[in-house]
Amino acid sequence: MHDEFNDVEENEENSNESGESFADLFEESLKGLKAGEVTQGTIVEISHDVVVVDIGYKSEGIISASEFMDNSGELEVKQGDSVDVFIVKSEDKEGKPILSRQRAKGMETWKEVEAAAEAGTVFEGKITDVIKGGYFVDIKGLKAFLPGSQVDLRPVRDMYSLIGKVYDFKILKVDRLKNNIIVSRRALLEESRGEKRQEAIETIKEGDVLNGLVKNITNYGAFLEVKGIDGLLHITDMSWGRVNHPSDVLNVGDEIDVKVLKFDKEKVRLTLGLKQLTPDPWSLAADKYSIGNRVKGKVVSLMDYGFFVELEEGFEGLVHISEMSWTKKVRHPSQIVNEGDEVEVQVLDVDRDSRRISLGLKQIESNPWDLIEENYPIGSRVKGVVKNITDFGLFIGFDEGVDGLVHVSDLSWTKKIKEPSEEYKVGDEVEAVVLAIDRQNDKFSLGIKQLDDNPWDIARKEFKKGTVSTGKVTSITEFGIFVELAEGVEGLIRQSDFGSAQEGNPKDAFKVGDEVTAQVVKVNNKEKRIALSIQAMEEVQEKAAVKEYTEKQGDQSATLGDLLKGKLGGDGE
Repeated sequence: MHDEFNDVEENEENSNESGESFADLFEESLKGLKAGEVTQGTIVEISHDVVVVDIGYKSEGIISASEFMDNSGELEVKQGDSVDVFIVKSEDKEGKPILSRQRAKGMETWKEVEAAAEAGTVFEGKITDVIKGGYFVDIKGLKAFLPGSQVDLRPVRDMYSLIGKVYDFKILKVDRLKNNIIVSRRALLEESRGEKRQEAIETIKEGDVLNGLVKNITNYGAFLEVKGIDGLLHITDMSWGRVNHPSDVLNVGDEIDVKVLKFDKEKVRLTLGLKQLTPDPWSLAADKYSIGNRVKGKVVSLMDYGFFVELEEGFEGLVHISEMSWTKKVRHPSQIVNEGDEVEVQVLDVDRDSRRISLGLKQIESNPWDLIEENYPIGSRVKGVVKNITDFGLFIGFDEGVDGLVHVSDLSWTKKIKEPSEEYKVGDEVEAVVLAIDRQNDKFSLGIKQLDDNPWDIARKEFKKGTVSTGKVTSITEFGIFVELAEGVEGLIRQSDFGSAQEGNPKDAFKVGDEVTAQVVKVNNKEKRIALSIQAMEEVQEKAAVKEYTEKQGDQSATLGDLLKGKLGGDGE
């Protein structure tokens, strides 16, 4: 006991000699343990879920075993290993330090990242998530930001398709205080492209077939990147056939082989061709298509003026709208065909210089107008069904597919029909006479009134000027009366021609239905009008009476007055 006391006393003396006591040293060790720093420790114990680390403090620190595991879930350390740990807090409520292995690794990574940013070296990372404006990238456990503009040389359509992809990145900016790292993949791609571009400028020549990446599509073509150089593939060089829009042939992101048509080294511009990789179909196929041949193809495009038929790849012909139907008035090709339809057509013309081939669809069928001329000669009587009624007449349908027109003027000899729909209905079966067949203008003219004789032809013979006729009053107007002389034939007696009946209002002198006798004074065959006069008839009758009287009296100078006096005198006698 005495010896132990002496030992302690001796230690205190030694301590006094150095100027520091054991208590002072312990107190100093506590001051050196600061949160936020990395220190070295020794693993003293490993259990199922924790690792105990001695950092020379009054108590060991306990860290979750998961912080020492690799990607496969195996521990990377063993008891006795020295490890760097991050001091989260100098001690907890139990006086034990709170430590972290992962955060110590993060501090190491920060140093590596800072060094890489300064040196311009490359770091590997994995894209983990999509955020507003870009992506999150995992770089050795640190979260970095990858702006959307820095992910590739061209815009990325599907941002989520990059999640999980591992790439090399260049560190653009590091701020450890703000926990901010900004990286770029585009910068590395541009450096690589620059190297390829310089090599390409020296080696590319016209006629080369190279692989290119479609970067952009416009109305007039597509822009490709070929060995770091931008090239234009014009729409006219995409296919030997007609291309409505470049997007019908290519999509952004496509990789295709193209032929170098022209290379301007001074401006570093490429003119590219796609169709030039295949033989010109006109040089091979034009001889196959002789005028009059019937061929089959697929409808590839509809235009207002016709539709295009692909006879073989890159070889198309036009069916003009006028060559689609013998009988129908086609306003748009969609009335006849749809895109994608398989059709049979006839070759009408081949223009090798203009690289055009004209086709006909209606020529595949017999021309119904040939049958119309044969089956329905002019003057023959035909029967058909009313298919359509318009203001100007009726359309009559026939089995041959041709419609005949009965013009409103050919419906009746006598009636003035203003609305044909009041006389006929769609579906009515009618009989008509063939008046004319115009092959050149595809017109088939019919007449219904021609089924009967023209009443005016009869009237012209029967009601000549000077004849006296009797008819019934059909209508009364302020200027005269209309008298029906025969069916469909009327004459007009003007009020001034009423004669002895002209006194007073004509409406008081005549009634509809009255029989009236008058003399024909004028016939207008062109306008189909007959003028009648009661007065003229009466004057003729008077002259005849005077003549008869004078002949009986033997006095040629007798007048109507003498006649009347004689009658009166006779009556007086």
